[in-house]
Amino acid sequence: MTMQTINAQQVAERLPYDQLIDALADAFRYGATVPARSNHTVPVSGAADGTLLLMPAWQPGGNLGIKIATVFPGNAAKSLGAVHASYILLDATTGVPQALLDGSELTLRRTACASALASRYLSRHDAKILLMVGTGNLAPHLIRAHASVRNLDQILIWGRREAAAHALASSLVPSRQEIEVVTDLEKAVQQADIVSCATLATEPLVLGDWLRGGQHLDLVGAFTPQMREADGDALQRSRIFVDTYAGALAESGEIIDAISRKLISREEIVADLAELVRGDDPGRNSDDEITLFKSVGTSLEDLAAAELVLRSA
Repeated sequence: MTMQTINAQQVAERLPYDQLIDALADAFRYGATVPARSNHTVPVSGAADGTLLLMPAWQPGGNLGIKIATVFPGNAAKSLGAVHASYILLDATTGVPQALLDGSELTLRRTACASALASRYLSRHDAKILLMVGTGNLAPHLIRAHASVRNLDQILIWGRREAAAHALASSLVPSRQEIEVVTDLEKAVQQADIVSCATLATEPLVLGDWLRGGQHLDLVGAFTPQMREADGDALQRSRIFVDTYAGALAESGEIIDAISRKLISREEIVADLAELVRGDDPGRNSDDEITLFKSVGTSLEDLAAAELVLRSA
């Protein structure tokens, strides 16, 4: 069998948000073997060290996949992106490679769709206003994925650099939703029904004091213990859900910080995505509660996305 090579454009074409959300639901429902990701430091002469990440997952008798990602902070000085990724899909019964996929596009889409999957269970069905906090590569995918599960009327965009927020807004045109760039983050949070954050913040951007009953908070960006997008008060006021317990407890800066300061306990994490899709927990219980979803990513999502790419070929 000849191994396929699938570029970023082809990955995007084969991963429509609605279909990927359904594929992720099935993946979390039925599970897979997901070993811990491994991190390796790669010394770089005269620049910051690089990092090699290896993220495997497999289903016995099905497929085996591994994402190879690199993070080289010094690339900015060379006009190169800091993060690159490739995904290799193999037959789990023979080990024969089936496809080499662009891992960056795959990661962006599966991450956004995991948040949208959570929103199916956690945001109010009548949610109309989405606030996007952050203007990076993930932001347009989060906006489109959330819009695929809720009948949104308005998209608010906030970024540290207003020019970047306007550029993101322009990239979304034409759109059924009204799109507005905002500069007052507190006011925007208070206005929104869904608040989605994808930033590299190390200090909280969203404060619990700003939240009101019925909102859903989607936290995607803080993926190390040193990072936080929301403060402890936001966690205390919310019913907390995660993509996976292992990932959230090891990598989520908000959760690790709040537990260490005894603002919340481990037992206050209500459910993970697997429990939501299996019906072990209903998700949102009332129109008045605040729900919070914390995502740090899992290679189960990569495997499900790669399989969908091949099925859609």
